[in-house]
Amino acid sequence: MTATVETRVGQTRPVVPPTELTIVARGVRVSYGQTVALDGVDLDARPGEVLALLGHSGSGKSTLMKSFTGMAPASADELTVAGRDVLAQHGTRLRELRADVGHVFQHFNLVPNLSAMSNVLTGGLHRAGRYNLIGGFGAEQRREALALLHRVGIGDKARRQARSLSGGEQQRVAIARALMQRPKVILADEPVASLDPRLAGSVLSLLREIALEQQIPVIVSLHVVDLARRHADHVVGLRAGRTVFSGSAADLTDRAAQEIYGEDGEFGA
Repeated sequence: MTATVETRVGQTRPVVPPTELTIVARGVRVSYGQTVALDGVDLDARPGEVLALLGHSGSGKSTLMKSFTGMAPASADELTVAGRDVLAQHGTRLRELRADVGHVFQHFNLVPNLSAMSNVLTGGLHRAGRYNLIGGFGAEQRREALALLHRVGIGDKARRQARSLSGGEQQRVAIARALMQRPKVILADEPVASLDPRLAGSVLSLLREIALEQQIPVIVSLHVVDLARRHADHVVGLRAGRTVFSGSAADLTDRAAQEIYGEDGEFGA
């Protein structure tokens, strides 16, 4: 019988053995000249869970995410993503690793003049085959992109230019684009920082649903502790490039938040 664990929204997911972790990071270190950005960070990411990275700007959250795809000059005792040793990947193999990682950004990174559908289709460029050579997409990919727009709740906006959509709608297009990659992990770097609290909650709820449905980990960097408590399974808190908290969202007490942000830091709703 497969063991399960209850999530923070009352759903269950399988207990994942250590050998089935999607991301394993041990002793990740990144330096830029004399500046140490990460100093021995550990992290595990499991299929079906949301892991929140908390910390001030400059604490190392974005750098840690970049290390997972070889975009930061990292060294590590161990760093694997979807079964690949990140530090050993180069050329085509590195591009293949990056194609397995979907990204969601704070400012959406959409092409403003393209339709929502066209923006989603760009997520499938790496597998477009001969259509990619002429800038086109097949009927199957178009059906998939439309289905993903419906999944994120804006199928009726498929033909609208991205710039005409609200911030929350644009972020949903960005999530659909990431899903178009058929990723093995999603990295969401401050995905709700430019949204109001109501929209922020709805976007994070959507990312949680996707993590469970797709059985992939979603790693999301946040500033607000209460959002991490409500929408994450696990939390890693960074301060000056070091891990100062690692545990379940339920264990993220105010005292733990002060360790991350400092005694006078703001970490409320």
